[in-house]
Formats: sequence, C-alpha cells, structure tokens
Amino acid sequence: MAISKADKERIIAEYRINESDTGSSQLQVALLTENIKQLTEHLKENKKDFSSKRGLFKMLSRRRRFLKYIERESVEEYKALIKRLGLKR
Repeated sequence: MAISKADKERIIAEYRINESDTGSSQLQVALLTENIKQLTEHLKENKKDFSSKRGLFKMLSRRRRFLKYIERESVEEYKALIKRLGLKR
C-alpha cells in the first residue's frame, strides 16, 4: 500500500518547513503516519496478510525513531507535531 501521488504532494505542502523541504523529520513522520493509516485499513480487511503486517511494524518502528529524534532536538516541535497528527505520546 502506497500513498497516492496527490496525497503525498498534499502532505508535503502541509508539513514542509520551507519551500525546498522534501525530507525533514517532521515531514517523514507525517508521510509515515499516512502510510500507517492506509496499511491499518488494509489489514482490517486482510487479517492474514502477514507480509504487510511486518511492513507495518517496520513503519511504526521507523516513525517512533523519528519522533524520539525530534523530541531530543526540540520538545516544542515534538509536542506540536504529535498534536497536529493526533498521535499519542
């Protein structure tokens, strides 16, 4: 399951820090969050898709590492990002 090009462009436009930003940590977390949402919906319908489940766990781990990095660098940005994305602490 991949994000459509239009959704990806929308997320990049919404979460980028400046005009040339295409890969900041905050943006990576936003893209991973959207991917995780889509994959979670897929797994609700396809409970035995273990390959996708493994991919979901890898994405969750990657997002968690990005969030730890953001929290370490700037607690204010971390709090704003998780509130904006609707994530738990």
